[in-house]
Amino acid sequence: MPRFLTRSTLTAALLVLLIGCAQQGDHGAAAAAAQADAAAESASAPTVGMAPAPGAVMPTEKEAAAPAPVQQAGVDANQLASSANTASDPERRFIRTASAQFQVKDVYAATLAIEDAVAAAHGFVVRNTISTSPQGSIRRPIGNAQMLVLSEIVTRGSLVVRVPSERTQDFLRSIARQMQFLDQREFEATDAQFDLLRQALAAARAQALQQEVQQAAQQPARTTDRVDAAQARAELLAARDEAAVAQRELQDRIAFSTLTLNLEQPVQVREQTVPDTQAILRARGPGFWLRLGESLRAGWQGLLVVVVALAAAWPLWLALALAGWGLRWLLRARRNRQAKSAELRAPGQSG
Repeated sequence: MPRFLTRSTLTAALLVLLIGCAQQGDHGAAAAAAQADAAAESASAPTVGMAPAPGAVMPTEKEAAAPAPVQQAGVDANQLASSANTASDPERRFIRTASAQFQVKDVYAATLAIEDAVAAAHGFVVRNTISTSPQGSIRRPIGNAQMLVLSEIVTRGSLVVRVPSERTQDFLRSIARQMQFLDQREFEATDAQFDLLRQALAAARAQALQQEVQQAAQQPARTTDRVDAAQARAELLAARDEAAVAQRELQDRIAFSTLTLNLEQPVQVREQTVPDTQAILRARGPGFWLRLGESLRAGWQGLLVVVVALAAAWPLWLALALAGWGLRWLLRARRNRQAKSAELRAPGQSG
């Protein structure tokens, strides 16, 4: 009996030890997994208190929080900036003009975008011109009386816009994204204070002269004097109106800057299929016998032309005939004289 209890006690103790070891293994695996997760989080999270590597530049808090810069299409907006577009002086008034020539991806799309920018700046479009010009073409027959034509086409556009003078700089910066390459730009700010003063003095002078003429016309005078005064008054009124119009034009040029924009896009290749006229002529041309008959007829006509031309030169042939007859006569006379001389010498030699 004691032996049996001893064996049962030992078996129960072994079972308790095995269960305890299994639970400790489960807890160890969970702890190992928790440690691995903590290590991964510490690797992904920014290290606090750790010194930077030698030569490394650590970003500031604003730089780390700021989003990455986005590369936009177009030229840098600063290339279209100038103090001529923003110059201001309480004692001066400026007439601003600018011109730019640049490359775009699509002339039509860029033109529409620029017009939208003009409307957003409370300006208006004066002129909008788009044209295409061929630079060269290549022709290749492709059979079936067809020919392939490849043409190089260049599309250009020209815009003249007016925008408020104080918004010129912002407008030019807004259209910079439409440009792929800036070829040329030009800005100008012309001081108009003296032109304004000159026109104001001219208007005041015309007003004073008009009042003087009006007072002179009210005084009693002859009819001819009244007519002259009326004509002089009409001329002064016209001069006053012209001065007022010129002053308004100058003020408008000051209030709205004038911008000339020239656009050009890369060369495009236009493909066309056109009829091959040479192939059509060869296919529908006359046969061999017909061409031979035409050649014989043309040769006969040519011979007749030659005969007519020779007949027209009959004085030449007559002169040649007379010259030949004269030459023949001279040769014959010479031979006769030589024969007589030989006969006369023959008897003397024999004696």
